[in-house]
Amino acid sequence: MSTPTPVVILGTGRIGTLVTQLLAASGDYAVTAVDVSPRAAEAAIRGADDAVVPNARAVAADFGRPDVLAEVVAGQAYVVSCAPYFANVGIAEAASRAGAHYLDLTEDVKVTQAVRRLADGAATAFIPQCGLAPGFISIVAGHLTRDFETLKSVKLRVGALPIYPNNRLKYNLTWSTDGLINEYGNPCEAIVGGATVELKPLEGYERFSLDGVEYEAFNTSGGLGTLCETLTGRVQDLDYKTIRYPGHRDIVALLMNDLGLNEDRATFKRILEASVPHTYQDVVVVTVSVVGRRRGELAQETIARKIYAGDVLGRRWGAIQLTTASGLCAVLDLHRAGRLPACGFVRQEDVAYADFMANRFGRHYDAGHMVWEVDV
Repeated sequence: MSTPTPVVILGTGRIGTLVTQLLAASGDYAVTAVDVSPRAAEAAIRGADDAVVPNARAVAADFGRPDVLAEVVAGQAYVVSCAPYFANVGIAEAASRAGAHYLDLTEDVKVTQAVRRLADGAATAFIPQCGLAPGFISIVAGHLTRDFETLKSVKLRVGALPIYPNNRLKYNLTWSTDGLINEYGNPCEAIVGGATVELKPLEGYERFSLDGVEYEAFNTSGGLGTLCETLTGRVQDLDYKTIRYPGHRDIVALLMNDLGLNEDRATFKRILEASVPHTYQDVVVVTVSVVGRRRGELAQETIARKIYAGDVLGRRWGAIQLTTASGLCAVLDLHRAGRLPACGFVRQEDVAYADFMANRFGRHYDAGHMVWEVDV
């Protein structure tokens, strides 16, 4: 029997808790869950029966302090940041000094650029932007575009939505409020006419229907990950948009742009967290559509999914938790198995779609959920 691989999870919110549970329950990882809150760290390692999950331990520590951070990552094979995006650079630097592999969930472009600099010449792997978008969405895009000789357009659309919307925003909080505001307020990378450009967030409005449900979509930041760089020179048009129910974008634009809350994000965060309830009754909607020439003819291929909240390890988890946590765990698991580059900067699109979907964690994207897919 092999010795479990030591992994430290920094941040035990909704996503960090499920990452902890999934890795520990596999039996192949010895997981240390770290949070500044002793209660949060302890809750992350307790199962449905409130017993401590085997192969898991909790540590209460302020990993915002470099000396404390160095102590909690020492001796770990993998350092996983489930902390807010602004903490990731310090965590990645600590992982580098400790000689550990690093993974995170960031959608922030500047954070990823900093992580990439740390990865240059490193003996360990740096794998940022895991999870759903970026993350799984980039893996799908890499898969669909691989067999096209030329690419006309690549369109990525993702949304984490309440199943039962009952407010004017038609939205509930399902993940990091900081990350949500970041996506709504920061410039958006895209490729237009073959050139990499920056687009304004909340622009590029469109409406579409899927499975009889009407949605809207609009530009948001960070969802493309490193795809602009990967597909430069191959694609004419590439963009990423967030999916919401119709009417959401206009209200957010009023708050952020007309009332100036994009310049006062702390106030916007307080308003959202005081007024918009959290929910575990959510659905993740994913569509990736590619148009280009394949074997001499103009062709389109699309993968679309709806993933619902579900029961895992005896507990109910939201769809955004399941997709984000299982996406990170699958990539970590594939790296451990030697299916990804051993060191340096690893892009999400470097992950083989078939490997991801066959992985014990990646299978959560398939289990009992609605899928529309055409294989290339």
